[in-house]
Amino acid sequence: MNVQTSAARDRQSWGAHIWATLALGLPLVGTQIAQIAIATTDVVMLGWYGTEELASAVLGSQAFFVVFIFGSGFANAILPLAAQAEGRNDPTHVRRSVRMGMWILLLYATVVMPFLWHLEPALIALGQKPDLAALASDYIRIAQWGMFPAVMMMALRCFFAARSRAAIVLWSALLGAMVNGVLNYGLIFGHFGMPEMGVRGAAIASVFSSTVIFLIMAGWALWHPRHQEYRLFQRFWRPEWPAFFEVFRLGLPIGLTILAETGLFLAASLMMGWLGTIHLAAHGIAIQLASISFMIPLGLSNAATVRVGQAYGRGDKPGLARAAHTVMALAAVLSLSAAALFWLLPEPLISLFLDEANVDAAELLAVAVPLLLVAAAFQVVDGIQVVGAGLLRGIKDTRIPMIMAVISYWPIGLSAAYGLGFGLGLGGPGIWAGLAVGLGVAAVLLNLRFARRHRFLDVA
Repeated sequence: MNVQTSAARDRQSWGAHIWATLALGLPLVGTQIAQIAIATTDVVMLGWYGTEELASAVLGSQAFFVVFIFGSGFANAILPLAAQAEGRNDPTHVRRSVRMGMWILLLYATVVMPFLWHLEPALIALGQKPDLAALASDYIRIAQWGMFPAVMMMALRCFFAARSRAAIVLWSALLGAMVNGVLNYGLIFGHFGMPEMGVRGAAIASVFSSTVIFLIMAGWALWHPRHQEYRLFQRFWRPEWPAFFEVFRLGLPIGLTILAETGLFLAASLMMGWLGTIHLAAHGIAIQLASISFMIPLGLSNAATVRVGQAYGRGDKPGLARAAHTVMALAAVLSLSAAALFWLLPEPLISLFLDEANVDAAELLAVAVPLLLVAAAFQVVDGIQVVGAGLLRGIKDTRIPMIMAVISYWPIGLSAAYGLGFGLGLGGPGIWAGLAVGLGVAAVLLNLRFARRHRFLDVA
């Protein structure tokens, strides 16, 4: 009766959709912002510490992020499966999807450890300066141990989101961000009686904060009365092979899609490294600001997957359409607002990452400002494309969107970045303009596909 009442309300009221989307989406957005605050704190404090340390952390943290984000595709596969099961009021399948997703994520974290350990020779082979590559290796050999709590944290985040109970995700992320900030300040600079460790201190802080977040979320799933019936960790060792392969089948193209986009930005970082240390450090600041802004549509994308998945699970096609239109409109408005902020306040925003006593501060500011102006231009298309991908995941459509994304980001986006940056001699702004081209093409293709799939979708 409750499901039927909810479905009827969703078909009749745009206001109900807006409220439900915000109630789920705002904690997820806040969680994404709190999570990126951990990386942002690293960038800010290492920017105060030194230019080479900042540049090396950009390389190390982005390498970690690329590996992590591919694995998060398997976590994101949990989201539509669990959301559809929740829409059917099927706690057993919710548990199976989440548990087998955790199995896959733990296996993945184990497999990628050797790659991260040997990052230094890979960076040198890709044209990075040996001293920067060595510092990046110092960072990643500590930070890589945070892969285990990070991927498990993603699985639990999807569980809570699928159940529309995302508040704990936000509060745990906020606490983790605060812990990271305190440890960064102590371990990078040697305050609070802690040793001065530079980039190594930033890595230790990140590992510790990720562990704190995971433990809080796991404890909440175990002991809160609302979640105890799902028994996520009961007989955790017991395999559920159909669910295992369903998560893997859905998650692999999601991971490849996310990897294609993240890899595009990593390639941009490498190209900025070819321009010099100052350009790479400036790129690190601008990309961090763009990443903070991107957390808003990314959180809404997760909300889109849940809302569409729940409507699909309960057979509510009108509710599915309204959920999609609502989240897309919210994402467009918020992305436009972020773009306006970048256009109006580029220098104050960038200055937050700089110490005026740093001899390179003025040059860093001069290089970073044009990048942020270009970033403003692709905030909207980036938001639209990530929400489009989230909508498609809600109906378990991942293989063709993966192909669309890979073509948009690499043959189109990367070629445009290299051609504008080096072929036309536009440097950093040209590289970033190429990124915008790839994201724009992806936005068009993914949303056209969702419109077509929805038109012929059978949810009965």
